[in-house]
Amino acid sequence: MELTTGAILRRITHTDLSCAAHKLATLILDGIAWKEGYNGLPHGTAAFTLSDLAERMEVSRQHLHSLLTELAASGLRLLRRRGRGRFAPWLFRFGCCDETDAVDEVSTTDDTSPYIRDSNKNVFHGTIMVDREKPEAAARWLALIGQAKTTLPCSVADSRHIWERFREFNRRRGREAVPAGYLLGFMRKWRGGDGEIRPGPPPQAAKSISPVASQLQRLMAPAPFINRYFHERDLKRAIGAEAYAARVTEIRIRFGCSGLQAQLAAHGIAVSTGKIQR
Repeated sequence: MELTTGAILRRITHTDLSCAAHKLATLILDGIAWKEGYNGLPHGTAAFTLSDLAERMEVSRQHLHSLLTELAASGLRLLRRRGRGRFAPWLFRFGCCDETDAVDEVSTTDDTSPYIRDSNKNVFHGTIMVDREKPEAAARWLALIGQAKTTLPCSVADSRHIWERFREFNRRRGREAVPAGYLLGFMRKWRGGDGEIRPGPPPQAAKSISPVASQLQRLMAPAPFINRYFHERDLKRAIGAEAYAARVTEIRIRFGCSGLQAQLAAHGIAVSTGKIQR
């Protein structure tokens, strides 16, 4: 791909990203050096400290790492490496500019952060719909399971069996949508041994969820977990901070749920009614 502002911006707009990751990609694009040696940077490279990026994005460092991982695994193939020196910034480059057929490849980051310990986290991103996944999406998760399980306790288990047990596990807890990282965590905590899987509760146990909890899950479903900070800000702008707090409190009392669940439910209602964008 041609290394120009317009070419990269077009690739960003045509790549399936969360709102926050899209903003981060645009922010990095704005800092790219277009002349060799500009600010001491190689051509096509941007330099930021993670603290600076987190402050500009108004997110935590942990959430910033999740967004960087999403960009690395996307068609943009964001590459990053640490500059020399103790206080040196991170250098960023869009790997999609180097190859024309690397849309489905995943770049590594050489990051030593406690939030990213291996390459598996670079590909387990997005949201899994427990019972509403399209066949092509389910096939993608099965492929990722097959790649990741080789070094995990579930290496001898069939990928399809792991996938079905993961879905059953979340059904029993009334979850309709979960972050993709939950699947990797489920595989890491696998309790089977020598190919034998411990029996779980019967399938009818999934029906034991109360009507109130089921309604809460339906309200939460339209609100993606990873973008909740931006949805919170957007909804506060739309209805005001006091009205937002009152709405979350009302939902929390009504359903007897946690503050996070109440927030996601409030965001889901706002998305469904068109008050804010997904």
